[in-house]
Amino acid sequence: MKAARIIIALITALLFVGLGISRVSLAAWLETPIQTTTISFDQTGVLEGAETSARTEGEAGIPKADAPDAAYSDKHRGLGEVTALLAASTDAEVLVAILDTGIDEKHEDLAGKVVASINFSGSQTASDVNGHGTHVAGIIAAITDNSIGVAGIAPNARLLNVKVVDDNGVVWPSTVARGIIWAVDNGAKVINMSLVIPTSSPALEQAIDYAWSKGVVLVAGAGNNIKSVPVYPAYYPEVIAVAATDVGGNLWSKSNYGDWVDVYAPGVDIYSTLPGNSYGYQSGTSMAAAYVAAVAALALTTVTDANGDGQVNDEVATLLKTLLALPR
Repeated sequence: MKAARIIIALITALLFVGLGISRVSLAAWLETPIQTTTISFDQTGVLEGAETSARTEGEAGIPKADAPDAAYSDKHRGLGEVTALLAASTDAEVLVAILDTGIDEKHEDLAGKVVASINFSGSQTASDVNGHGTHVAGIIAAITDNSIGVAGIAPNARLLNVKVVDDNGVVWPSTVARGIIWAVDNGAKVINMSLVIPTSSPALEQAIDYAWSKGVVLVAGAGNNIKSVPVYPAYYPEVIAVAATDVGGNLWSKSNYGDWVDVYAPGVDIYSTLPGNSYGYQSGTSMAAAYVAAVAALALTTVTDANGDGQVNDEVATLLKTLLALPR
């Protein structure tokens, strides 16, 4: 079995090199047991198993393709604290990577938003069959002032479609690691990870460290299991861990919680884009993370390097943790 694990690790490393992904060391892969971990894709209603990856069963979207664009601004509830950021942000096009189930790039409210795509999942396409990734994308960067659909919080943002979750909601730590590295190497300044992994992974941790060292702001959902037990990648210190609030601005009854959670944002009945020019409501810390990633994109156009380390991702993280502090 040990020999088999080494062979698999070597093949994986060669695939990484072939894809131009060489930042995760071969030693880390050789030291990591080749086994599946329980992974939950953090939309509400996840399934959790003891061994293999889990798939999502989120709340069904409600298609409403004729929702007025302007009305969506009213659904940005709970983010009054960032009004100054919205006003002060520039027209700079911040590149946001969405590590998810893919994005429907042909959606009427996301047309021209995706500048590059890659598929690390087992799916046959980089497009979004599941619907989760497209919903996240709309929250962040849906087109404004087009009189259709919804309006993104960071409408000037451009997107990298990094498909790391397959069409059934299955995702692996190594796949997320590959997606992070690809996103960084292709210019991402914000990485949104609306997914949950219950245990740490050496490869994933190295990828997170790499992204942070390159000045990237990392955001992840805290999960919907009503638990205080930390999850990954949200628990890594470089990542902004996001809990969800309900329509009243209180911690959502299904959201994970604890001192390890950094910020909160709306995550219940969030209206956004769905594949096939549709729209609908979804709930979860996935949606809350998308809100925070969008605000991070706005903040990147306004903050300055206060500590002289040559990066501003630390200043952005500090700012968001102040503006979007958890309700007590």
